[in-house]
Amino acid sequence: MKLFRKILIILLIIFIVGFSFVFIIGFSYYSKALKEKPLLTRVEEITNKEHYTSFEELPEVYVNSVIAVEDHRYYKHGAIDPIGIARAFYTNIRDGEFDEGGSTITQQVAKNLVFSQDKNILRKLGEIFAAYDLERNYSKDEILTIYVNSSYFGDGYYCIYDASMGYFNKEPKDLTLSEASMLAGIPNAPSVYSPSVNPDLSKKRQKHVLSKMVQYGYITQQEANEIVD
Repeated sequence: MKLFRKILIILLIIFIVGFSFVFIIGFSYYSKALKEKPLLTRVEEITNKEHYTSFEELPEVYVNSVIAVEDHRYYKHGAIDPIGIARAFYTNIRDGEFDEGGSTITQQVAKNLVFSQDKNILRKLGEIFAAYDLERNYSKDEILTIYVNSSYFGDGYYCIYDASMGYFNKEPKDLTLSEASMLAGIPNAPSVYSPSVNPDLSKKRQKHVLSKMVQYGYITQQEANEIVD
């Protein structure tokens, strides 16, 4: 019994030391990025864009499309979603693929604003701190709006307004379910799902978005079938 307790204590110490090390590295990485440019400045660069689309100008059908496919528990969790991470891990192991990452919309905003050029593991650590900072200073609606105004949609379109005008020649507020679900699926892999590059893959991705909308109760199966059939 004493040996078992000693082993538990040693494992606990290792965990605490390891966690502290990761915490310090992640926080330092994020702090360094903020010294180069504060988070507020980064957000203002997006909100001051000529074609910035406010939350009120986003049609409900598009907001629902994005939430369904990217982060269906978005309004229920904080900066990170442990349940989403666990689910993604399980799904990837089960399917033998790595299609799900478990990142929240807030984490994706953090990546877009702060770490878009970084491709290393440190980015993921710093991303967590940036996500908590975003949720501390902005509402869920504001963060979601920043997301769709800072995402890349392929074909040189770096916000929802440009993508909507470029692909469908209409403002975001006028998007239909078909158009909204198409656009919601592109940022996951713009070079792959852009309608002008891979129309077949774009439609396949759209079908996935619609299936998620059905799964989470945003639309009926009949509404989805009318678009994909």
